[in-house]
Amino acid sequence: MLTLLLLVILTALVFEFINGFHDTANSIATVVATKVLTPMQAVGLAATTNLVGAFWGTAVAKTISSGLVDAEVVNVTSQVLICALSGGIAWNLFTWWLGLPSSSSHALIGGLCGAALAAADNNFDALIWSKAGETWTKNSGLFWKVVVPMISSPLAGFLLGVILMGLLMAVISTMNGAGGWMARVSRPRWINAVFGKAQIFSAGYMGFAHGTNDAQKTMGIIALAVFAAQGDGVLNDLPSWLSFLHPDGGKDSIDRWIVVTCALVMAAGTAMGGWRIIKTLGHKMVKLHPINGFAAETSSATILSIAAHFGMPVSTTHSISTAIMGVGFAKNPKALKWSVIERIVWAWILTIPAAGGIAWGLVNLLRNYELM
Repeated sequence: MLTLLLLVILTALVFEFINGFHDTANSIATVVATKVLTPMQAVGLAATTNLVGAFWGTAVAKTISSGLVDAEVVNVTSQVLICALSGGIAWNLFTWWLGLPSSSSHALIGGLCGAALAAADNNFDALIWSKAGETWTKNSGLFWKVVVPMISSPLAGFLLGVILMGLLMAVISTMNGAGGWMARVSRPRWINAVFGKAQIFSAGYMGFAHGTNDAQKTMGIIALAVFAAQGDGVLNDLPSWLSFLHPDGGKDSIDRWIVVTCALVMAAGTAMGGWRIIKTLGHKMVKLHPINGFAAETSSATILSIAAHFGMPVSTTHSISTAIMGVGFAKNPKALKWSVIERIVWAWILTIPAAGGIAWGLVNLLRNYELM
């Protein structure tokens, strides 16, 4: 059983690594597309800021580890978590190959739900739909932590992108009308220079926000596995070199070694880059200039930071993609390439059922061959 636990942890880290290079595009596509940074410089910035962000709180990790599925169903002895992670990995690699910016977050959540459902003999009670808290911000379960953010965060990304881009355009227009030195500094050459510098900071903000949200999801899976293993007695006779596996707290606690390991692995994955998706986000949806990239990154990163504060595992992909759409819409609705956007939206819609279906099928396959 200890071998199974270690296999769960290894599979989770593989997912985290893939998440790093799959979602790298989310934090650097715009800064590469606007030529503010070279691809290598952008990847280095994203890897560093992802690493810092991953250490910034564990609210999202706690949601994944204890707020979505019944921990009694998802336990390390049933190989359920391996199937859940495999579903997420398979869908991530498939969409990466197609160059589609799908959500790693929802791939993981879909895999977790599909595997839990199969392990519970299709009993939907294995899924925690909703739990009321003292206030709505304390509510938990799939409805509050997944469904609501899945709808609200893309809308918020789009609207914030439209608003911020509209405000920036209004300020520039006012400066043009003022004449004198204000009109001179509002010319395209000056605007590109100013926002080229500002976009370095917004790209760093985006990378940091990505780390606060995405890195924590795998932390939650590993914490769930370790806690389940402790309940099954798997950790009773550990060799000294594995003594760190003993959880320091309960199921809501995320041990420091989990945080450090996941942060480093995601940073390493980010450093590998994700050039197929960068091409889709940065070039195919709408033509971007530094001011557009700044508006899109700032809008998306703000949404991610707020969601991480409330422990909501939202999609970095959804927020940045819709923020780019919003910025493009503010510039000129006709400039958006709707055929590309349609493909992206379909990938979003299919992510949870596809990853969940793969995980559900893997659990049943292992059962048929009596491997569970």
